[in-house]
Amino acid sequence: MKIVQVCPRYYPHIGGVETHVEEVSKRLVKRGFEIEVLTTDPSGKLPKQEVINGVTVKRFKSWAPNEAYYFSRELKKYLAKNSDSYDIVHAHNYQAFPALYATQAKNRNKLVFTPHYHGGGSTFLRNLLHVPYKVFGRKIFEKADKIVCVSNFERSLVMRNFKVNQEKVAVIPNGLNLEEFRGLKKRGENCRIILYVGRLERYKGVHYLIEALPKLDDDIVLEIVGKGPFGEHLVKLARKLKVENRVRFFQDLTRSELLQRYVNASLFVLLSRHEAYGISVAESLAAGVPCLVANSSALTEWIDNTHCFGIDLPINVDELVIRLNENIGKRINKPNLPSWDDIAEQTVKTYNSLL
Repeated sequence: MKIVQVCPRYYPHIGGVETHVEEVSKRLVKRGFEIEVLTTDPSGKLPKQEVINGVTVKRFKSWAPNEAYYFSRELKKYLAKNSDSYDIVHAHNYQAFPALYATQAKNRNKLVFTPHYHGGGSTFLRNLLHVPYKVFGRKIFEKADKIVCVSNFERSLVMRNFKVNQEKVAVIPNGLNLEEFRGLKKRGENCRIILYVGRLERYKGVHYLIEALPKLDDDIVLEIVGKGPFGEHLVKLARKLKVENRVRFFQDLTRSELLQRYVNASLFVLLSRHEAYGISVAESLAAGVPCLVANSSALTEWIDNTHCFGIDLPINVDELVIRLNENIGKRINKPNLPSWDDIAEQTVKTYNSLL
């Protein structure tokens, strides 16, 4: 079976969609499938083609204003010409154009679509553009032979907003490499660490953590792992509030470095307004770190008041300070979480059901 994964970005980029596609793809190769990834490279600095963990990765020139949309004539032409050479085309990410290109090129191949959909754009402009784009985006849901959502929240959102037949939609969550979390140990730190991992976008709510820092004990520091258009604002905010010496920024970490950041943390926090899943929450829990998340979107599914705790939106900074103090350093038992091997197996069953 020849399968192609179509996504806006792929390794070495880090993010929820990127991780999902990479982890499933390399496991499908081990199961004997022929796997290609078609993706874009707005920078033009990455190899146009290479093999990573047995997966053939082809990158196409694109235009991605403010790291969004990922318009690519090259990718569109390639899919139009070669789509029928694959048994299954698996497109990812409703918010970017590669999935639409895969839909427009569909002919004899089966189309699987994982939207990673959370209902809106990350900025006011992106929200405005979602309205006209929905006319085109609806076609992806209509032409897909199977839609795979990563959470029950995403499934209900897709069915409500795009009137999709429920029999067409399956839920296969993201997974974890559980082995890599075994044997991890904290390294000596003379402070308590609040951790955030993810894109630096306003809707992610990282700025509330910086605003809370002056009201927290001096031995509490904030570590922010990631990059994005809101990063410069966060740096300026830390300086304005005179807590820049208590905010540490990291980006482009190796996997081992990121795992160490997880295990060193005393509390992981994600105050995002909308998430389709929350893979960084799962990774924190796998590292034995308690989590505090916004009581919204798919993040609500993580809240159990044992391992993961919630705070209502809109965020009130004084209330946030109370929640941070209540949960930082709490001891938790690691919950049972699905592995990427489990997810790959479920994905194979989905493919086989279509053929």
